[in-house]
Amino acid sequence: MSLFLFLILVAVVLGVIGVAAHGLFYLLVIGVVVLLADLVYGGMRLRHGGRKQRVAR
Repeated sequence: MSLFLFLILVAVVLGVIGVAAHGLFYLLVIGVVVLLADLVYGGMRLRHGGRKQRVAR
């Protein structure tokens, strides 16, 4: 969960810097890509997180 929140924070910071600084539009694009990858990661963990792994004896 902490990785998910950290990646969202990184995406927001990169987006703000990309918008605020002139000529650093690529940081906004990188921030959007990181945000999308983080949402996919979070969705995969949410979907598969409820299963319990059985221990083989």
